Amino acid sequence: MTTENNLTVQLAKEAALKVLLHNAHGPFHGLPRTAGWGYPEPYTRDLMFSIFGIAVSGNQELIESMRKVLTTLAKNQTRKGHIASLVHDKDDRGASDTTPLFLIGVGIFRQLVNEPDFLQDAAEKALLWMEYQSPSDGCLVAQQPTSDWRDEQWVLGYGLFVNTLYYSALRMFREDERADKICHEMSLFTVTGGVLHHHVHEGLVVKHKPYFALWSYKVLSSERFDLLGNSLAILSGLATPSRAENMVSWIEEECADMRRRGELALELPPNFFPFIQPKDTDWRERYASFNLPGDYHNGGIWPFICGLYVAALVAAKRYALAEKKLVALTQLISSSSTGTVEFGFNEWIKAQDGKPTGQDWQTWSAALYLYAAKCVEEKSTPFFDEVRRSASTGN
Repeated sequence: MTTENNLTVQLAKEAALKVLLHNAHGPFHGLPRTAGWGYPEPYTRDLMFSIFGIAVSGNQELIESMRKVLTTLAKNQTRKGHIASLVHDKDDRGASDTTPLFLIGVGIFRQLVNEPDFLQDAAEKALLWMEYQSPSDGCLVAQQPTSDWRDEQWVLGYGLFVNTLYYSALRMFREDERADKICHEMSLFTVTGGVLHHHVHEGLVVKHKPYFALWSYKVLSSERFDLLGNSLAILSGLATPSRAENMVSWIEEECADMRRRGELALELPPNFFPFIQPKDTDWRERYASFNLPGDYHNGGIWPFICGLYVAALVAAKRYALAEKKLVALTQLISSSSTGTVEFGFNEWIKAQDGKPTGQDWQTWSAALYLYAAKCVEEKSTPFFDEVRRSASTGN
């Protein structure tokens, strides 16, 4: 990295820490806010992802804020083990990703503070809840549409993102036998565009492609690319080293093609592609108002996901590319929708023109930038190196 780029990264890290400290105490029971101004609520999934960066920050105030978040979530956990979507509101339920994210948060926090039994009862209940989310009574878990972080996009049945979270959590809790079964079930057969495979369970491998499908359920599936789910698959070791290497090359080639076609203005990948167009069978009427091609969940560029992609590049040992993408991410998070802050750490950016469109000073955008920078600096992925080692011995 050049001296100039290194200096910019250091300034961005300082700015990220400033954002996180600003957001550490919000109006709801003193819990962290999701964004500096636009989202005062403590959204569970955002804050669980923010643990990645806070854990490597070394900042004790932020670490203690995460202890408060985790203990509050445990207090508001349902009798059957489900974790609420808002940290402070036990009645805000129904998300498919909050419970596995809680498990990952607890797993990281235990390592960070060296408290191996931290929230043990809540963790056991959460693990049991996840077991009951498999309609086939197997290990892959299923979900309802718009129940994960994509609140404006359909993921039906066995979604990649939620299953990579669950797999990572199982590895962290040394539930290796169950994690191995998830890996096996994902590979049972190839998604082949609506062909029904009798007597064989659904999987998430895509024929002739190195990545995992967005979702699959019986005869239905989506072969569109999910950057978040596939980055987590690489980071956790769910994707083998050879698959990870091929996947990274495929992503970069596809993005280069998108730039040539005018669909992508930046050097960072969209969260999802190819974009769903109004003529496509998976287009839904509501997308015209909230999820246009290249926007939001339908191909917007999300800094927190790009941070995880940088971490995945490090996990795949693509160190030079990871450094290059960190520089691109540093440039991205310097833009803002308001124009009133030096580093915007915006929520999401429109793919076709690079315009920041979401909220500035987003907690998970700042936190995952810190995590990405740490991964590049150390050429390691804190808390996930051991997860991948467990995966390599188990499958």
